[in-house]
Amino acid sequence: MAPGIQDSLSQLPAAVLTELQEQLSSTKRQNRRLSLFHHSLVTSDMDALKFHAAASLQLRFSPHPDITASSTADSDSEAHAQLLIISPYNSPLHLLNLQTLDPPHRLLAQALTILRPVRADYATAPYADSFNWANVFAFLRDLSTAEGHSWSRTRFYVVVFRSTLSASADAERLYELDARSHQEAVASGGLLKYWFGTKNARRENLATCIWRSREDAHRGGTGPWHRKARGAARELYEKIVFTTMELVVGDEVGEWSFDHWSD
Repeated sequence: MAPGIQDSLSQLPAAVLTELQEQLSSTKRQNRRLSLFHHSLVTSDMDALKFHAAASLQLRFSPHPDITASSTADSDSEAHAQLLIISPYNSPLHLLNLQTLDPPHRLLAQALTILRPVRADYATAPYADSFNWANVFAFLRDLSTAEGHSWSRTRFYVVVFRSTLSASADAERLYELDARSHQEAVASGGLLKYWFGTKNARRENLATCIWRSREDAHRGGTGPWHRKARGAARELYEKIVFTTMELVVGDEVGEWSFDHWSD
């Protein structure tokens, strides 16, 4: 990554997202592949990761390697380059190992690096209207095309938490419970994106998870830190509304929709 970029990530311009899509659309991408910068080269500033899609700066487009010139060192470097920032937490135990995923799940996780809210009232606004979903799925379509992946209709599991914090909530405890629970979820497998906002003047907030499947989400929520978080909910929150939805992405990413989850 060029010198000076890391210092400017908290000021990430929206134009970066357009540039990523233009790169993928270019015919020059024919002999190039998507890989990742090491997560340590990207900011850990939560506001940049929440509101400016800073995780997208982890993506890079590079020439296909010459297999005959590969080495153990190259292989080790490649393995480290498969760890993706998928939340406002940029540290090793919070990263998604892309090598554990099938192509459609990996591609969606990569596309979701550009996810960001598009309205200030996201805590209470309709979920489908609160983020730059059209950009995310256009990017997903471009990623699939660039990789030569024929996208077929795929269903994902979405969890939405709307909350009102207690006026006396312990911010440090809340942070620990959330961070540790996210580590558990990542370790269990199948979590493609976790996003949470910043409480508004009425202490309202939104958090959301996008999972590979309902089974993954159930498994990811059974650990000891999730149990501690549930046990502390009454003292930390005045109100919590928990909903589940399905995200369906149609053939060739030609359409997408959110709806209530049904088994």
